[in-house]
Amino acid sequence: MRSPLSVVETAAIGRDVRIDEFVVIRDGATIGDRVTIHPNVVIEAGVSIGSGVEIFPGTYIGKEPRGAGNLAREPSFERRVSIGPDCVIGPSATIYLDVEIGDHVLVGDGASIREQCRIGARCVIGRHVTLNYDVAVGTGTKIMDHTWLAGSMRVGREVFISGGVLTANDNAMGRAGFDPGIVRGPAIGDGAVIGAGAILLPNITVGAGATVGAGAVVTRDVASGETVLGAPARPRTKRPEAQ
Repeated sequence: MRSPLSVVETAAIGRDVRIDEFVVIRDGATIGDRVTIHPNVVIEAGVSIGSGVEIFPGTYIGKEPRGAGNLAREPSFERRVSIGPDCVIGPSATIYLDVEIGDHVLVGDGASIREQCRIGARCVIGRHVTLNYDVAVGTGTKIMDHTWLAGSMRVGREVFISGGVLTANDNAMGRAGFDPGIVRGPAIGDGAVIGAGAILLPNITVGAGATVGAGAVVTRDVASGETVLGAPARPRTKRPEAQ
């Protein structure tokens, strides 16, 4: 079903696709079978949408990164987007060019996913989450609402990142210009848990299975399996069993 009020330039449309009013799909996009596209969605050339995907109103897929001539880092990207089968893309999400999203991923309302991001299968990217450029997210990871992941960051498999978590990738805060070997976000190992409102500073590693407590400020590496609390974050001191 295709609304006469939509603009569909591509012929690469699968079976049983629903396209509602005021949708724009550019030539060069590919839409799989059983896709539902709600009103006011824009899908640019080079975007591939897998079967069974639902895209809610106001979403923009295939946005070109534009630096306006005043960024230290010049955006680098390929003109493609791949969204795997059975994903759900919430209202007003923005997905830039050069993004890959695996199957059964939920992208929440108002989320922003920048160029060079790679998201594994069965992930949750919560409402108003921002993934800056070149963020890799492993399979089964959940990133809760209002979290901000810095550019050049790696997140492992089955990680849980709670709401309001902030990260950083530049200790010089822009004063030294952009050096990709130095300007890097944290790395979070498989199965780690990051509590609500925690702050992770640049170039630190949170090891596999580690726990970062709510509100912690992580300024140094966290060993695998370790629990850290406080600001600055320190390993939890074990209490005597009597307590």
